[in-house]
Amino acid sequence: MTKTYDNIVVGGGAAGCVVAARLVAAGRRVLLLEGGYSNRHPLLDMPPGIFKMINGSRYMHYHTTDPQPHLDGRAHDIPQGNVLGGGSSVNAQVYIRGRPSDYEAWNDILRGNNDGADWSWNAVLRHFRGMEDNNRLLNERHGAGGPLKVSDPGYIDQMSRWFVQAVQGLGEPFNPDFNGLSQRGVGFYQFMNRAGKRSSSAYAFIEPLLKDPRLDLKLQTRAEKIIIENGRAKGVQYREKDGATSVAMADDAVVLSAGALITPKLLMLSGVGPADELKAHSIDVALDLPGVGENLVDHPEVPIISTANGKYGYHRQGDGWRMIRNGLQFKLFGSGPITSAGVEAGAFVNPGNPDGEPTIQAFCVPIVYLDRDTRSLVDDTYGLTITTVVVKPKSRGHVRLRSASPSDKPRVSPNLLKDPADMREMIAGQRFFLRALEATPLKERISKVAVPSPADLSDAALELHCKRFVKTNYHPAGTCKMGADGDPMAVLDARMRVRGIDGLRVCDMSAVPDINAGNTAAPAMMLGDRCASFILGGN
Repeated sequence: MTKTYDNIVVGGGAAGCVVAARLVAAGRRVLLLEGGYSNRHPLLDMPPGIFKMINGSRYMHYHTTDPQPHLDGRAHDIPQGNVLGGGSSVNAQVYIRGRPSDYEAWNDILRGNNDGADWSWNAVLRHFRGMEDNNRLLNERHGAGGPLKVSDPGYIDQMSRWFVQAVQGLGEPFNPDFNGLSQRGVGFYQFMNRAGKRSSSAYAFIEPLLKDPRLDLKLQTRAEKIIIENGRAKGVQYREKDGATSVAMADDAVVLSAGALITPKLLMLSGVGPADELKAHSIDVALDLPGVGENLVDHPEVPIISTANGKYGYHRQGDGWRMIRNGLQFKLFGSGPITSAGVEAGAFVNPGNPDGEPTIQAFCVPIVYLDRDTRSLVDDTYGLTITTVVVKPKSRGHVRLRSASPSDKPRVSPNLLKDPADMREMIAGQRFFLRALEATPLKERISKVAVPSPADLSDAALELHCKRFVKTNYHPAGTCKMGADGDPMAVLDARMRVRGIDGLRVCDMSAVPDINAGNTAAPAMMLGDRCASFILGGN
């Protein structure tokens, strides 16, 4: 028997959990479809646990990009959460909202629309504050008492402290709050956790409602297409955990919240997207919407890897007797390295114009980060990895269908660092943090820089280094963007409604006109809260 709900939310990620929870709390009957697994797992709960899973786990989907011609044909992976809570259940938990100018820019793009939605900084700030339970801050920018636990790092490694001091030695200010009055500077991140336990979107918003009969949560259940009749979204066809195909109907809105790679895929499988792309896969065109799958933007990151001349950092702290010692300290006293996500310190800088808005975000990771690209170049020993990230990239890519089969992953081409301006900013960021490794007190603890090779640090050599190692910072966005009424590539209006299809909204990072400066989990949750307000008749 076909069941009917008030709303159907497709995708239980960072945004989807929030919008579903808000609607249930308002008295709506909501079906929440999540293709992944339960978020309840000890390695997902503890702050550093994901590092044991990120290179292979059922809790992650691994999208491999098309070969990238501008990277000499190289392809790279884009991991995405395959779990309730999405990225918020598998990320490093860094709490960054972006800066006011991000949202003012969105508002400028959307200001001319006829729907009256306000995307200014003040408009989104009330959503951020309302969700937040900060363990240190309560002011005009921060809230306390909300469902999302935001905390200072439970443990700070000495290598992270030396990093913060070294960057100050280069003239950058210490910043006690990257979500405060200014993003610029160096300091310690805040995290979405509390007392050594992750505060994901799943835990913060869905867990309190699991016994509410108005919420129907289905895990390991994959949406196959939106049912569209006479220009209106009526329901969703999905595949159950046991392989059976089912249909659910919605009296009100269907909300797509499957992420920037899967949401455009589902729209296209439902006949909404570029007509030529749909016809190439023999999909009937319900609406020719050329912007679906375009405007893919992601934060590119490139590593600097150095080895240490002493036993500094987290080398093998998750192995053998060290793991047992750290586990006992955590269980008995609630303290020690397990209370840290492993990325305590960071910075936002503008190497070319220090007083301008930051162009580079850095993450300080007190380990030698080894993967398939770096394993042959660096010793497995004590050390430090600094990743540099271009925060407002100009490069744009796209998402395409691989086939008309819902089981096939989409084709993805993010074009990281393709725009020459992005490459220039990345090289400048690399040079800045190479200088930090030569500044006191880091230089006294660094044995050598292994990546990039210090034998040649010319612009040409650093460009080759960036092409070889650039990868996603796990923040794909923009593939179903909100836009002005006259923009033919705008998929959504300013209230996150799909243009030309009634009863269908998009609520995830695919909806943003441009990516925010910094991590995207908190903005995704804000989008979920905002979308629920729109559905419920608010702003």
